[in-house]
Amino acid sequence: MSGTCVANCHLAFARFLMKRDLPVCGRAARVGRGAAWFAAVFALGMVMSPLAMAAEGKDAKPAAEAEKKSEAELPPLPADKTIKQSVRVGGRTVSYEATVGTIPVRDAKGKKIADVVYTAYVVPGNDPHRPVTFAFNGGPGASSVYLNMGAIGPKRIQFGVDGDAPSDAAVTKDNPNTWLDMSDLVFIDPVGTGFSRSLEDEDKTKKDFYSTEADIKYLSRVVYDWLVKHGRLRAPKYVMGESYGGYRAPRIAYELQTRMGVGVNGLVMVSPYLDPAAIGDGDALSPLPWMINLPSMTAAHLEAQGKLSPAAMTDVENYVRTQFVTDFLAGRSDPGAISRMVQKVSAYTGLDPSVVSKLDGRVDIGTYLREIHRSEKKIGSVYDSNVTAFDPFPGSARRQSGDPILDALLAPTTSAMVDFVTREVGWKTDAHYEALSYTVNNAWDRGETDDKPVADLRKAIGNDPNMKVLIVHGYNDLSCPFFTSRLIIDQMPTFGQQQRVKLSVYPGGHMFYSRDGSASSFKADAAQLYGAK
Repeated sequence: MSGTCVANCHLAFARFLMKRDLPVCGRAARVGRGAAWFAAVFALGMVMSPLAMAAEGKDAKPAAEAEKKSEAELPPLPADKTIKQSVRVGGRTVSYEATVGTIPVRDAKGKKIADVVYTAYVVPGNDPHRPVTFAFNGGPGASSVYLNMGAIGPKRIQFGVDGDAPSDAAVTKDNPNTWLDMSDLVFIDPVGTGFSRSLEDEDKTKKDFYSTEADIKYLSRVVYDWLVKHGRLRAPKYVMGESYGGYRAPRIAYELQTRMGVGVNGLVMVSPYLDPAAIGDGDALSPLPWMINLPSMTAAHLEAQGKLSPAAMTDVENYVRTQFVTDFLAGRSDPGAISRMVQKVSAYTGLDPSVVSKLDGRVDIGTYLREIHRSEKKIGSVYDSNVTAFDPFPGSARRQSGDPILDALLAPTTSAMVDFVTREVGWKTDAHYEALSYTVNNAWDRGETDDKPVADLRKAIGNDPNMKVLIVHGYNDLSCPFFTSRLIIDQMPTFGQQQRVKLSVYPGGHMFYSRDGSASSFKADAAQLYGAK
C-alpha cells in the first residue's frame, strides 16, 4: 500500500502472475520484464449488463426496466448512528463519539447516485482549532479499514506481521498509537468499497466512480460535504492516503484548494503510489524500476541478519544512484558491467549469485520473493518480503498462491469492522462489507499514465506556504518501495524552507504500522506535522 508502487494495475488478465493479489495501492508489482506481474486484480465473475443481454437476443427495454426496478428495491441504508466510547492514549483517557454515517453523492441535476459511508471519531467540544483528518486507503477497491483499525483509529486489530492468520480472533483492542488525541478522524470508503454503494447501472457507475479523474472529484466533494454537514469548515484540515490513497491525497488536496474552496493544512501519504509514469514496464531501457526495488530487497536482507539501520542503507542507496545506473545502461558494451552488477546485487539481496547471473543482475520482484525463501519452501509477501507463508506448490515452475499478508488480513479485518459497525455502533445492514473489491479494481479506468499526483502535490504546496507534507514508508515494501519517494523528493524544490516535504522510513513493509515500534515512530513524526505536543 501502492501505492509500493511498481507499475499501474490496469494490465490484462493474461499478464497477471497471480490471481488473488490485490494491491492496496493500485500498482502492480513488477515481477519480470514484459510478462510476469502480480498484485493486480480481476473480477472472478462479471455481472451481465443489459447490453450483453440484448446481444443475446433479449429485449433491451425490459432489461433496462428490470435494472431500474432492482435499483429501486435496494433497501435504504440506516440513518447515521453515534455512540460514545473512550480510549487510553499516552496515560490518559480520551472520550470520543464514534459515528457511522452516509454522505449522498448527487449528479448535476441533484439526483442521488451513490451513498458513501464513513466512520468518524470526534472528540466533543466544538473546538474550532481542533484538526480533522480525512483518511483514504487505495486499491483501487480497498476500504478504509486498514488505516482505521490498523494504523491511527482508536481501536486496533493485529495484521500484517509474520505469523498472522485468517483464523485470528477478530477482537479489537485500544490502539496506543491512535491519532485521536491530536485530531478528529474521518475514514471514507469510496463507492464499491466497505458499505458504500452506487445507485446507478454498471456503465454509469464505471463512468461516475470507477475512473481516476471522477474518483478525485466526487471524493473531494464528499470531504466538503462532511465539513459542511458537521460545521467543521473552520477546523485545520489534513488529508491522509495509503497506497493508491497516496495517489489520491495530493490530488484531492489540490482539488479542494482550487475547486471546492477548502484549504488543506497538511498531507500524510503512507506507502504512496506517487508516480505511475516513472515506474511502469513500458520502457525497456529505463533502469528506474530496478533502482527502486533493490534498496527494499537489501533492507529485507539486512533485517534478516539483524543489521538494518538508516546508516546500513546508505551504501545501497548510493550504489543505485551511481554505479548501478552506469553498468545497467552500459550493458554488453562494457564486458565487466554485468559481472559487476551480479556481484553487487547478489551481496545486497542475499540471493545465490548463480540465480542473479541468469538474470544479468536484474532481479525482478517475483523471482526475489520465491528464491529468497526457497530453502524453507516458503514465499515472501510483496508487502513485506520477510513475512512468509508456505508455498503450497513448491515444485511448480511458477508461483500459484496468493500473497501471505493479503490472504491473512482479509478475514480478521472484515470481521472486526463489520462487528464494530453492526454490533457496537448498531448501524444495522444486511449488505456485505467489501474490504477489498476485486470488481472495483477490475473495472477501474486508469486513464493516462502520468505524474499528476506529483504535479498536483507541487502545485498544492506552491499555492499554500503553510502546507506541510509527511511521506512515510516501510523499508521492506516491494509494492510501493520507499526509494520511489526518495527520488521524487530529491527532484522537488524546497518551497522556501527545508522539510516542508519530509520522508520517514521505518522497519516493516507496506503496513509498517503493524509493528508497534514503527507505529509509535510514525505518530511522533505526525505530531510534528500537526504541531501537537
